[in-house]
Amino acid sequence: MCSLLTKQAEFGGDPLGNKRACASQLPQTSPSLEQDTMTSQSQGIQQLLQAEKRAKDKLDEAKKRKGKRLRQAKEEAVAETDQYRMQREKEFRLKQSKVRNTAAPPPGTQIMGSQSHLSDELEEQTLEKIKELSGSYHKCMDSVIKQLLSMVCEMKPEVHVNYRATS
Repeated sequence: MCSLLTKQAEFGGDPLGNKRACASQLPQTSPSLEQDTMTSQSQGIQQLLQAEKRAKDKLDEAKKRKGKRLRQAKEEAVAETDQYRMQREKEFRLKQSKVRNTAAPPPGTQIMGSQSHLSDELEEQTLEKIKELSGSYHKCMDSVIKQLLSMVCEMKPEVHVNYRATS
């Protein structure tokens, strides 16, 4: 019928009538269909908002756990350093007492210089240890360099154990 009205409009008929007639042929949308669409859209929005809220809550909880773990790690590190410090102080006092007991001052001298004597003794032990390590270094240096060069220069091509051939 729209095509007939279009022809009438071309030959002097009412052009607006044609549009009105064609519009009347369109299927009418029911208010309940529009309402259902709006309801489903609002439900979808609510679901998105709830999902965002759950995600935010999970992030907040993860941040709290991270902060708690960092505090715990810091406390553990402080406790460990305190324990190490006490151990080293104990070792130092032990060495100090050994040096005082073994190193008797020469006759006629006072014990006032015992702290400097202790530091001299410790410095002497340190120099001995450095000489020992230096000797060990020079002794093993050639063999270690040869071993490293052989590992670098002598390549053995092999397929890695995790390699899987894909076809």
